[in-house]
Amino acid sequence: MDLMVEASPRRVFANAHTYHINSISVNSDNETYLSADDLRINLWHLEITDRSFNIVDIKPANMEELTEVITAAEFHPHQCNTFVYSSSKGTIRLCDMRASALCDKHSKLFEEPEDPSNRSFFSEIISSISDVKFSHNGRYMMTRDYLSIKVFCVCLPQVHEYLRSKLCSLYENDCIFDKFECCWNGNDSVVMTGSYNNFFRMLDRSQRRDVTLEASRESCKPRQVLKPRRVCAGGKRKKDEISVDSLDFNKKILHTAWHPQENIIAVATTNNLYIFQEKVN
Repeated sequence: MDLMVEASPRRVFANAHTYHINSISVNSDNETYLSADDLRINLWHLEITDRSFNIVDIKPANMEELTEVITAAEFHPHQCNTFVYSSSKGTIRLCDMRASALCDKHSKLFEEPEDPSNRSFFSEIISSISDVKFSHNGRYMMTRDYLSIKVFCVCLPQVHEYLRSKLCSLYENDCIFDKFECCWNGNDSVVMTGSYNNFFRMLDRSQRRDVTLEASRESCKPRQVLKPRRVCAGGKRKKDEISVDSLDFNKKILHTAWHPQENIIAVATTNNLYIFQEKVN
């Protein structure tokens, strides 16, 4: 007599999706999970079957204005507040549930710029992402589209993400055409680049840390240790943060250089050159 194995549902989580469910991902807290369809992502508790919370909703008021759909979603393997979802336009959005109940604004956006020379009738179809997966350590994301597989680093932050709301004014004053240089330190573990308001940023790839510093006569005195600066894009800001509205776009650091062996850097503002050295105890 053959052994028959039959699966029976222990719980049924119903009536939360209008469209086909494409993804289910269990959270690292082992208490919640997400489910995603073409237009929405819902958050569930494993012990509550009749209620869920909508955390992403991209459905437009007029369905004729719909330009993309959600294709996959997954929780971060270690950070229970972080999840990612991909779209039919080839974009990947990293979201933080601590920012707001409805994650209509992403924390980071990842996408591969399209080469105009390769654009064809099939471009939009083959750029649609069919799957997205975090690496086991959570530092990388892997995506699959029709022709390729891509790996993105989650750790390195955006340099100018807080300027996204200022793109119109930056275009009008031609600042959007500024060419910011970047450089490596001697062992390729840290990258440096300039910004506005005489700020420059250092991004440590190995330690997954970044810092924003200022090069100015007021803050740069001999043997003085530079203090980290933070730019706030929202309405509320902390005491030590600077509002994006108060940034001086005429003050900019376009040129940076790092000594090939020593921790000595040079940054050039509009009419000044500053040289900094690592603090020696």
